Amino acid sequence: MANLNITNLSKSYGDTAVIHNLDLRIDDGEFVVFVGPSGCGKSTLLRMIAGLEDISGGDIAIGDVVVNEVAPSKRGVAMVFQTYALYPHMTVYNNMAFGLRQAKTPADEIDRRVQEAANILDINDYLERMPKALSGGQRQRVAIGRAIVREPQVFLFDEPLSNLDAALRVQTRLEIARLHTRLKTTMIYVTHDQVEAMTLADKIVVLREGHIEQIGSPIDLYERPQTLFVAGFIGSPKMNFLTGKISKQAKADVCGVRPEHLSLSDKKGDIAGTISHVEMIGAETLYYIDTKEYGPMLVSRPTISAKIKGKDVFLTPQAGHLHFFKDDKRMNPPSKAKK
Repeated sequence: MANLNITNLSKSYGDTAVIHNLDLRIDDGEFVVFVGPSGCGKSTLLRMIAGLEDISGGDIAIGDVVVNEVAPSKRGVAMVFQTYALYPHMTVYNNMAFGLRQAKTPADEIDRRVQEAANILDINDYLERMPKALSGGQRQRVAIGRAIVREPQVFLFDEPLSNLDAALRVQTRLEIARLHTRLKTTMIYVTHDQVEAMTLADKIVVLREGHIEQIGSPIDLYERPQTLFVAGFIGSPKMNFLTGKISKQAKADVCGVRPEHLSLSDKKGDIAGTISHVEMIGAETLYYIDTKEYGPMLVSRPTISAKIKGKDVFLTPQAGHLHFFKDDKRMNPPSKAKK
């Protein structure tokens, strides 16, 4: 295992800066997720750690050794790509063994590592198959196995689930979480999917336009977003934002309230509206409400209700669950102000 320290890191392509003077520490054994919208710089940052992108300024240290000029193969990292990047003419075994053979690793050591990785990932039965004979989920496990056999100090995952269908994403996400628990190795994972970030991470790094917006545990980011961007990005369904009486009461520009923290009533409440659409998602129901004061709002309820499209309703934000922002930043103390 190894810690990782990034100091004043920057990256530019010509006159276009894509990473802006980042500082970040990742401790031994942490599972850290870089999350943000497309183009925020998360994959570029990961590739800089891997040594696949040159840096324009600053330092990257792995295990307290600065690796700015160290070749990717010598950094003690292993990367899993979203495209699997398997050799189509090689068996699963040979795909997993290839890097070790290139490094002149003894044959018995190669076999030990491949068999051990295959046991961890439950792909023993596929070792003599060709990649074309595998499903997408199986190919991704082989790609992860190829990383495991290198016994790296740091695992790097670049959106590894993006090519899988919904069911396989959930299954493979669980397998990656179990892998981290078993190996206890530092892992850095890139995704644009904030659900993946929330379910996998010990620590989340939210990126926006090459800057770090916020770093924290999933529950920290969910309950105490420090900027409007983080408040709107973290959470599914997304937070409602209100301006007007509620925010002015707290001398804020904007008040945010999550859909599950709005009560819904037929008879009384703070905000009048009309149900425009209803989505029933298993045990959860989403109500899309048109309000005159605040525009469209979303309410989440844990049970299925008889409330239907076109029905007039009233909403009330739950005290203690309001998030106030001024000049894009969270105000302190938060949440307790009422309308």
